[in-house]
Amino acid sequence: MTPRLFSPIRLGALELANRLVVAPMCQYSADDGSATPWHLMHLGMLANSGADLLILEATAVQREGRITHGCLGLYSDANEAALRPVVDACRKFGTAKLGIQLAHAGRKASSKRPWEGKTMQDPCEPADAWPTHAPSDVAMTGHPVPMAMSIADLSATRQAFVDAVVRCERLGFDLIELHGAHGYLLHEFLSPLSNVRTDNYGGSLANRMRFPLEVFSDCRSIWASHKPLGVRVSASDWIDGGLTVDEVVVFAQELKKIGCDFIHVSSGGIDPGARIAVGPGYQVPFAERIKHESGLPTMAVGMITDAQQAESILVEGKADMIAAARAFLDDPHWGWHAAYTLGAEVTLPPQYRRAGLKTWSPAERHSRK
Repeated sequence: MTPRLFSPIRLGALELANRLVVAPMCQYSADDGSATPWHLMHLGMLANSGADLLILEATAVQREGRITHGCLGLYSDANEAALRPVVDACRKFGTAKLGIQLAHAGRKASSKRPWEGKTMQDPCEPADAWPTHAPSDVAMTGHPVPMAMSIADLSATRQAFVDAVVRCERLGFDLIELHGAHGYLLHEFLSPLSNVRTDNYGGSLANRMRFPLEVFSDCRSIWASHKPLGVRVSASDWIDGGLTVDEVVVFAQELKKIGCDFIHVSSGGIDPGARIAVGPGYQVPFAERIKHESGLPTMAVGMITDAQQAESILVEGKADMIAAARAFLDDPHWGWHAAYTLGAEVTLPPQYRRAGLKTWSPAERHSRK
C-alpha cells in the first residue's frame, strides 16, 4: 500500500506525484531582486529533493516590498531575465514541479539580512534604508514607523501583484502562492494589531480582509484557470487582541468562493514579542481546522521533521500536504529518506539512480555485511 505522503494529489489541474512540498525559504542573496548563481545552486539542489513541489522563496512584487536588499523580486524585466535560467535548469534537470511565492514585506521591509543584525530581522541602518508602507502608520517593535497606504497606493500594489503574475506565466511556473503570513503586507491588513484604518479597509474582519481578497481576485483573474493559486496564512498572531484562527477560517472560506486552490498554514510573525508555543507539529491543529471548516486542501508546516510524523498527520486527516523548509536545508534529500523509511519510491534524476533504494540503501548495505 502506498504511504499517504507519497500518494498523488491534484491542485486545480496540477497533478503532483506526492504530497511533500519544499516550502519557500528566503535566501537574501539576490542583486536588486535578481537571482544570482546562488539561486541556481540552491534551487537546483532542492528540485531533486524527492518532494514533487518546490516553491521559490518570497519574491517581492515591488522594489520597496523587499524584506532586505538581498531579497528576490519579480518587479522588473531584469528580475525576470535573471530568474529564467534558474527556472529552466530546475525544469530540465529536476524532478519537482515549480511554484513561487509572491510577496510584499509591508512594514517589515528595509531590514538587514539575518546574518547582518543582532536578531533575525533588524531594520536597515539609515544610510541603507528605504521608506516602508503598511495599512497604518503603526510600527513593528524595533522598526521605523511606516507610511499608511493611500487608496492610490493600494491600487498600485494590486497592479504590481498582477504584473508579477504575468511574469510568472511567461516563466512557466506551475503554481503561485500569495504570501499572507509572517507579518508581511497582506497579513498586516488582516491583523487588528497592524491595521487600525478607519476606512473600508480597516475595522471589521470584512474590511480587514478586503485588500487581501482584492489582490487574490486580481491575480486569479489573469492566472491560468487550470493552474493552482493559493495563499499562505498566519493562523494566529499569538498575541492577545491579534488575528485568531476563527478569523482565518472565515478568510479561507471567502478565498474558496473566489477560486483559491489551497491554504498553506503557518502562524506568527506580526511582532517579535509574540509568545509562540513552538513544538513538534505545533501548527498542525490550525491546518486541520482550516481544512475541515473551509473545505480547502491545506499544507501543514512547522517542526515536521520525521517521516512517520508527516505520514500520521496525513493519515489522520489533519492536512492534505506536508511542507518542510529547514529539514531540506539540513538534508537536501530528505524526501528520498522519508520514502526509504515509509517503503515508497520517488523519482530520481538519471545521474543519481544508482543511489536509489533498489540499488543501494543503508538497509541493503547492512544486510550484505
